[in-house]
Amino acid sequence: MINEQEILNASILIADDQEANVQLLGEILRDAGYACIASTNDPYEVCKLHQKDQFDLILLDLQMPGIDGFQVMENLRQMVVNDYLPILVITAQPNHKLRALASGAKDFISKPFDIVEVQTRIHNMLEVRLLYKKLEQSNKELEQKVLERTAELRASEARYRRLTELSSDWYWEQDQNGNFTKIFGPVLEMLGIRIDSELGNVRDDCKVCWNKTERDLLEKRLTTKSPFLDFVYSRTPQDGPTQYLMVSGEPLFDNSGRLTGYRGIGKDVTESMCSKAKSFINT
Repeated sequence: MINEQEILNASILIADDQEANVQLLGEILRDAGYACIASTNDPYEVCKLHQKDQFDLILLDLQMPGIDGFQVMENLRQMVVNDYLPILVITAQPNHKLRALASGAKDFISKPFDIVEVQTRIHNMLEVRLLYKKLEQSNKELEQKVLERTAELRASEARYRRLTELSSDWYWEQDQNGNFTKIFGPVLEMLGIRIDSELGNVRDDCKVCWNKTERDLLEKRLTTKSPFLDFVYSRTPQDGPTQYLMVSGEPLFDNSGRLTGYRGIGKDVTESMCSKAKSFINT
């Protein structure tokens, strides 16, 4: 909400070629308690002054020499960065009111001045203007917070991925269709997968002998996109001893719960598994 003091501290520009009108409006404003009042008799100065001070309200006479108030409003509309023109026009011509509102004015004051009408219209318009500015500022602050939070999440994700890479031998990501989108390390070799241009992901069992029970269980987890942690399976290459591999994986979902992909990590734990086996035998 806007309090009364905020309204009285708002900046106001009076633009009228008649000095008597400027003085009268200034007295009306000061009597009501307004403290930040500027004025000009030159319509060519309005845009320059508003660009410099960004007034909360411009009291603009429509009939001025050189360029009239309508042209001033057009110039202001081309200059402002948003669609809000804080203009309250001054006119003695009833047929100018609709045209002024169509040109961007928010309200009008009729000549000759009625003090109560002038003070009421100015107060109401300033309240709306200051609320608009507060809303605009809140939107900017919210947008900045969203940008900062997004940057934090990206940095956090980068740290997570880096730690993942350091703590494992390989890392992979898949899309919702099971296609690999990111690979770090010998992922395909360790998972026993080869990429076929026509068939997609294909199990490649020709060079190793898998523990069938373990392999079927891992395949089921991967196919159904079920999460798993530290799953150990073994395989025996044709030209070497048995290998033990430990993998973890999890499905990825968007905010609506729709599956967007899959990611996982793995490492070769052959050495640790053999050490445990030797320790068991020795005991």
